[in-house]
This record gives sequence, C-alpha cells and structure tokens, in this order.
Amino acid sequence: MRADRLLSILLLLQSKGRLTAAQLAETLGVSERTIYRDLDALNAAGVPVYTERGPNGGCALVEGYRTSLTGLTEAEVRTLFVASVSRPLADLGLGQAVEDAMLKLLAALPSVRRDEAQRVRQRILLDAAGWFRPEEPVPFLPALQQAVWDDRKIDLVYRRSDGQQVERRVDAYGLVAKASIWYLVGVEEDRVRVYRVSRVQDATVLDERFERPPDFDLAMYWASWSAQFEASRASFPVRLRLAPALLPVLPHIFGEGIHATIAGAGPPDGDGWLTLSLTFETLSIARTHVLGFGALAEVLDPPELRESVIDTARRIVAFYED
Repeated sequence: MRADRLLSILLLLQSKGRLTAAQLAETLGVSERTIYRDLDALNAAGVPVYTERGPNGGCALVEGYRTSLTGLTEAEVRTLFVASVSRPLADLGLGQAVEDAMLKLLAALPSVRRDEAQRVRQRILLDAAGWFRPEEPVPFLPALQQAVWDDRKIDLVYRRSDGQQVERRVDAYGLVAKASIWYLVGVEEDRVRVYRVSRVQDATVLDERFERPPDFDLAMYWASWSAQFEASRASFPVRLRLAPALLPVLPHIFGEGIHATIAGAGPPDGDGWLTLSLTFETLSIARTHVLGFGALAEVLDPPELRESVIDTARRIVAFYED
C-alpha cells in the first residue's frame, strides 16, 4: 500500500539520513520514478523532504525535523515483543535494559495493541540454547564487548582447538551469538579471523584504537564465513546396519531429518535390521557414536571404522577385566 511505503520512506530518511532514490527504490522494491512521486506526496503533506543532484546528492529531511510515529500494526507489535526475548542480550548485560524498553513501549501503545503484546509474551518464547549442550562460560565477554563498542585493540590469551594457548592482538570488529555460542570477529595481522569466546583465557582492552573499514558489514562477513566453515568441515561417510530397537532413538541424536534417510533406506533385511548411509565429521566421531549404540549397530563400511570399533571394544573389555 502507498501509505505504508510513504511511512517507510519517512522512517528510512529519519533513521539513516541522506539516501539516494536508487537506494530507497531497492529497499522498498519499487522504481525510482515511484520514489520521486512519493517524495512529492510527502512534500505536499507538509513533510520537509528535499533532493539534491550530484555525486554527494540524495534525498533527505530538513535538518532538525523529527516525527513521532506510534501507528504500529498488529504484526509489528508481535515482532517487537517476540524479538525482545533473547538469551544473548542477557549475556551482554542488556537483559534489564530490554525489559525496561519493552515496558516503556508497552505503556505508549494503545490499549488494543497493549493487549496484543501481552498475548505474544504468553504464547511465543524464543529459546536460543541447544538441547543437551551445557552453557559455555564466557567470563571475558564484557571486556570483548567494551573493545567492540569503542573500536579498541585487545590482547587475548586464546586456547586453540588443539589445546595450545597462544597470545593474539586483535582489532575487535564484532560479536556474534550463534545458538547461544559467542564468537568474536576481529582482525589479526591484516586478516579477519573468528574466535570462540569460551576459549578466551584472558583479555586486556588496550587504549589503542583501530580504524574500522567503512565497507565492513558484520552480517555479510558472518554469512560468508559460516558457509565456508560448513563446506570445509571434513566428512566421513559410513554405512551401518541398525537394529529396529535403535530407530526411535535416532531423531534425538541426528535430528528430525533422519526420518527422510530412514524412509529412503529401503526395506529391512530378514532380521528386521535396516541399512543406513550416514555422514560424520571424522572417524573418531563416528566410532564414538557406534560404540554408544552397543550391540544394536554393525559397521558395514568403511573397513577402517569397523576395525577401529573392534579394537576399542577389546581395549574396553581388557581394561575392565584387569
């Protein structure tokens, strides 16, 4: 609707300052011609918006102009009050600030929208924590947060995945919470790197500041890095013969997607056992799972996994016999 688009243009200019017609058109999914017509409509309605040509031109509101907009729709109210429930915000020490902000917003809403907000809070909860995963201690998160806010360098004592402790001086670009696990994105020796915050053993925020590149976008970098990380993870294909009693347990281990794998596995053998092809990250991870299955699983392929399971089982028996 045009009224919604006019409101969106006003909010964009008020929050972001000068924008080109092309930027507004791309954001709102319309043509530049439509944007210029909308700007004329805003001017006719008394909103002091103007355009300037040239390389540094664009569309902007007259300096000092602000408007108070309270016409939140039902969907917007739901979004605000659902999105406000976040464990990562509590980790950053912002839990009480979120509650206070939501209380102020709630008080400013009309009664019909206030009732809707209360309904949302009692019906939808976002829990970012994963199942069967203990919370990771992040005692140095406040220090990292300070460095990120102030564009300061920070000295880290960091425990790598192989257990070795190293010292690093990092330009703290940003923090990312993925499924309640915190990561620091920073630059070390002119290279952007990602550090797991729970592995930080010590952190000292320095007085020295760094210059943040104006074109660095944290969300875009994280999306690119995540895709590369998942693609680079080692894969270890395994073929297992599984007892019927094990099948109901598999979704708790591998997730609901395992149902599709089971459905495409073909009919059971004469003993009722099913042959599945699964992929693990490494041989050792596959061996841990197979040993956990006990006598309800048999390794068919690869041979090195079968031999490793047999060898480990023999060692376990020898240990307990001794």
